[in-house]
Amino acid sequence: MLEPDYETFGPLLHGTARAWRLKLDERLKPMGLSQAKWRTLLHLSLAPGTLTQTEIAARLGIEEPSLVTLLNRLESERWVARRSSPHDRRCKVVYLGRRAQRIITQINAAADELRHQLLSDISASELQTCIKVLTQIRGKAEKRDKLRRNELPPVHPGGNGQNRERHPIAEKGALRRTQRRSL
Repeated sequence: MLEPDYETFGPLLHGTARAWRLKLDERLKPMGLSQAKWRTLLHLSLAPGTLTQTEIAARLGIEEPSLVTLLNRLESERWVARRSSPHDRRCKVVYLGRRAQRIITQINAAADELRHQLLSDISASELQTCIKVLTQIRGKAEKRDKLRRNELPPVHPGGNGQNRERHPIAEKGALRRTQRRSL
């Protein structure tokens, strides 16, 4: 039995995802949608509820400042609307605009057509094996990410309940008392 070429797997996986996105991008460009736009709209349409800007950035794999620039453009073109979250006024929740709601069906149709075209020559059993393997890899990667996030100390975001030492503000007085006692 041949030994698998493990070194080519990562670049092949990345290249396949990129090529797939570029093919869909070609089909959606005539609708006035860049890859950044249609990916954002698609994520919003597939979410079970509303998404915050932070959640969208995580799903797209981009930094929040880049997303804000993209959302500003999408909002000015009336693809999306942003409102303060009813649960946390510091967060913005993003909604699909009427213009986007009308085009989501076309995006999904183009994506379905491309998926059928690219997967048509692959047997059901091969595709099922591929899905199983990719699901396992993704699960391991996400589990490791969660473990790493739990090991790291919380990041100090400006003014969300933590002081510069990353302690909750409620504990701040207790820390001062402890520091005074140790002096």
